[in-house]
Amino acid sequence: MSGENIKPRIIENYDGSDIVLNREKQLVMTTREFPELKKYVGQTIITTDGNTLLGADDKAGIAEIMAAVSYLLKHPEIKHGDIRIGFTHDEEIGHGVDFFDVKRFAADFAYTMDGGAIGELEYENFNAASAKIAIQGRNIHPGYAKDKMINAMLVAMELNAMLPVNERPEFTQDYDGFYHLIHMEGSVENATIQYIIRDHNRTKFESKKELLTSIIRLLNMRYGDTIVTIDMKDQYYNMKEKVEPHMHIVTTAVKAMEMANIKPMVVPIRGGTDGARLSYMGLPCPNIFAGGHNFHGKFEYVPLESMVKATEVIVNIAKLYAEQ
Repeated sequence: MSGENIKPRIIENYDGSDIVLNREKQLVMTTREFPELKKYVGQTIITTDGNTLLGADDKAGIAEIMAAVSYLLKHPEIKHGDIRIGFTHDEEIGHGVDFFDVKRFAADFAYTMDGGAIGELEYENFNAASAKIAIQGRNIHPGYAKDKMINAMLVAMELNAMLPVNERPEFTQDYDGFYHLIHMEGSVENATIQYIIRDHNRTKFESKKELLTSIIRLLNMRYGDTIVTIDMKDQYYNMKEKVEPHMHIVTTAVKAMEMANIKPMVVPIRGGTDGARLSYMGLPCPNIFAGGHNFHGKFEYVPLESMVKATEVIVNIAKLYAEQ
């Protein structure tokens, strides 16, 4: 969804009913499709107007960090150690920390405020790869195509059909990995298809990549030429192995949430975060909730009270480390 010309709507004292995002488009966010809305009855909900995404991912995180900084500056009686603050850009396209100077940042560890619903705390994420596959077909007049034509689009369909159906995003959850077809285009002569590959388990991740390359080898054997080529690149890895040696970061965040009367939910990220790459750059960096739901689309929303609680968690973390 577009991120331009965002016009957020603020619904105070939400009553638990369906939310009409855009009456003209008859676009409604229903509690049947989004039952978690019921958790926020009586709160202030910030939504889209149905034409764009909201951008709570991650303007909510920015607002929470700046609110915490403002609070600490206004309350010098709150003791805390040195605190470093950084903002990254282009996270959604995987380049958020390309030029992040960890040495200059001069921190022993960090937190990203880039999670979902209130209470979420994450220090495990997917191992991730991208794969761009090119198929060179052979276009022959269909009237004379027998034993000669190779339809690149059909080869692409054949390749996709050889991947396990139950390992698509729409059939997976929790620690399940997946192959996600994100783009395809082509003609009889040429076709390209693109996937992202994800798995929390590194061994399974490598197996997924090997299955895809073995399918391509099989297709090339079947059609007698190297008609299918692949450009596959690892994007990031599970930060768990970099955070676990410093588990005080996680346990402190859990305590900070409990101090704010929040029930912590330690869950794996079914996605990526700049914290994953930062962890591999020497800055162990788990992820704390920012409060939003339904990121990247017109049904995105964030409860104001969740953002306030996220700010409280940041302040509590500062307090806790000052006591150590």
